[in-house]
Amino acid sequence: MFDAHFHVIDPDHPLIPNQGFLPEPFTVQDYRKHADAHGITGGAVVSGSFQGFDQGYLLSALRQLGPGWAGVTQLDPAVSDEEILRLDKAGVRAVRFTLARGGEFDIDLAKRAHDVAGWHTELYVDGAQLPGLLPLLKQLPLVSVDHLGLSEEGLPHVLEAADRGVRVKATGFGRVRLDVAAALRRIDAVNPQALLFGTDLPGTRAPRPFRASDLDQITQVLGDDALDRLADNGRAWYRVNQPAPAST
Repeated sequence: MFDAHFHVIDPDHPLIPNQGFLPEPFTVQDYRKHADAHGITGGAVVSGSFQGFDQGYLLSALRQLGPGWAGVTQLDPAVSDEEILRLDKAGVRAVRFTLARGGEFDIDLAKRAHDVAGWHTELYVDGAQLPGLLPLLKQLPLVSVDHLGLSEEGLPHVLEAADRGVRVKATGFGRVRLDVAAALRRIDAVNPQALLFGTDLPGTRAPRPFRASDLDQITQVLGDDALDRLADNGRAWYRVNQPAPAST
């Protein structure tokens, strides 16, 4: 399995309160306990709003996780091309904008990250906001949307985006305001490559964090091979290889 969306919260690195919120620690070791229990062998560490532009925690997490794992970061608009390439060499593959947490979308930065290192853009955004962003999104070749687009109101716009090639993260089932099963079914029908599974661990600020039944729901809705298929989607999107099995 490939976990396309989780967070590492390392207290050895800076944390910035966002809307008065600071998360509890959730280290690579904490995450590994969950990942191993579910057969997860790769994934994407995603920078949260509370981590600002700090890259130290992300580089440390990627070193600890090793091959098969990628990073998603937030960037200072003044970042140099050399720094983007340094992060790319360490395994970072995307830049994220947390619009749902009060962040701003910098189209010039997103375009530069793609031009310099081939990164895609990740948006934490209510799907209802997508029509207003469409003129900007059309300028980007590679985009994904977090947490199924969050709302029932936004789902039609998420479906339109998926039809244009935008990826949609099947994550955060405990934080969305929509019918998860219906959303999964409709997005997958529009574009079988669109959905990327993620745990959203540790589920900061979510009314209900990830649980094993979320996996059951995916297979019940999309079929017994769905988790393998979504893992393939995730690895292709983040450009990482599946780790070779350990020799015996």
